[in-house]
Amino acid sequence: MQPLESMPMGVVLERREIDNPWQDHVWRAVAVLPGAAAIAGWRDLGSGDGWARFHAATLPLELHRSDTEAYRVNLSDDPPRIYVVLRDDDEDDGGYGVAPFLVTVSAFEAQDYLDSGEEEVEGVQMPDAVIAWVQAFIDKHHVDEPFRKRKRDRLDPDKLGFGRPQVTRGGKRLQDE
Repeated sequence: MQPLESMPMGVVLERREIDNPWQDHVWRAVAVLPGAAAIAGWRDLGSGDGWARFHAATLPLELHRSDTEAYRVNLSDDPPRIYVVLRDDDEDDGGYGVAPFLVTVSAFEAQDYLDSGEEEVEGVQMPDAVIAWVQAFIDKHHVDEPFRKRKRDRLDPDKLGFGRPQVTRGGKRLQDE
């Protein structure tokens, strides 16, 4: 499925030290940079007491016509979010152990990644310019589909072999006699 529109989105990750006997830090997505240039490696954005921020990647934020309902759900939240999907990456050259994999504004796609349990999903507040861009896309491409209740097919258990046992005598079913 080809996206109709795309915007480069820089992902800012924060490494924060924690007091935990099993791990000494956590990674969180804390911001996005709309229209960011592509980068070759992580860029240090600054640090403080117990934390450091990095521009970790620039990923495309893609909008698809079939996902406009999910975008509407996201924009109805207060505040709307850009979801950043993070994957474990122990083989990266920088030794960070985590890598941004995807950015999306689809609440349904983010939920699918959460349900898989393989990735971590962080919600970052959506900038006003991105809200306007997504809303314009929805206005242009969204089509409300009326609810249609499905009608169940009536089943005949005798035709499917369920119900009474099929007892025959001379090739004729006894129930037919």
